[in-house]
Amino acid sequence: MRVGPSVRHHTDCKWAILYIERWLKAPLQREDGILVKRDKGTPQGGVVSPLLANLFLHHGFDEWIKRNYPDFGFERYADDIVVHCKTLDQARKLRQSIEKRMTDCKLELHPEKTKIVFCRQAKRVGWGYPESFDFLGYTFLMRTARSEWGLYNGFLPGISKDSRKKISQTIRTWRLNLRSDMSLEELSVKFNPVIRGWFNYYGKFYGSEMTFASDQINEYLARWYMRKHKPARRHRRRARHWVRAVSHRQPKLFAQWKVPEPGTANRTGGAV
Repeated sequence: MRVGPSVRHHTDCKWAILYIERWLKAPLQREDGILVKRDKGTPQGGVVSPLLANLFLHHGFDEWIKRNYPDFGFERYADDIVVHCKTLDQARKLRQSIEKRMTDCKLELHPEKTKIVFCRQAKRVGWGYPESFDFLGYTFLMRTARSEWGLYNGFLPGISKDSRKKISQTIRTWRLNLRSDMSLEELSVKFNPVIRGWFNYYGKFYGSEMTFASDQINEYLARWYMRKHKPARRHRRRARHWVRAVSHRQPKLFAQWKVPEPGTANRTGGAV
């Protein structure tokens, strides 16, 4: 395999081109140590693979769709792409065009993830197609939310089931209830940066969907309090009350203690 025009368009550095070609030609090593020769694609999990894939799709998809379909909005992150259409006929024709374009670029669309989705809002009549999709850890579907003008139904993002599952699994691995050797402040220093990242990202749209993480972390903190303080052992209600009291006194200690009210959504970017 040789470096294609997408890379050469951005650099003429012979050393960069040389090492990229070596990277593309590097064999795959299986768990049993056997080397398998590759004749296409980039190494799975390789540090340079996302960069090369983005360069390829920038020219193979981004620039192509801007030239041929300038009225169609789209978002792309790595190889995940969402394209907006106004009618079902547009969606069907565009899918065929994208499939042909990817074939010309020696790529294949994922048969299960590539689909037409109807973005249901309020009283709009559907097409008989799926009415939700996942993108960047969010699930987009029709949700009821509250704005300054009252309740409304919009096609809004909220944390996806897969993202919820990963967060719950991560919280369990922390085993906060067994960290009785640490103070509450030390727990905050160690874990709050990760918690803050979750709530800043997934809580930006329809933040009330993140209450599952808040409840789970608070429950582990209550169990930590019961383990650390003997008078509180076997008194889970007292421990939960203590967590609520601390959250009111020190609301910045843990990010989950600042959760949006149920049913709220960000109007600036909620609807699609």
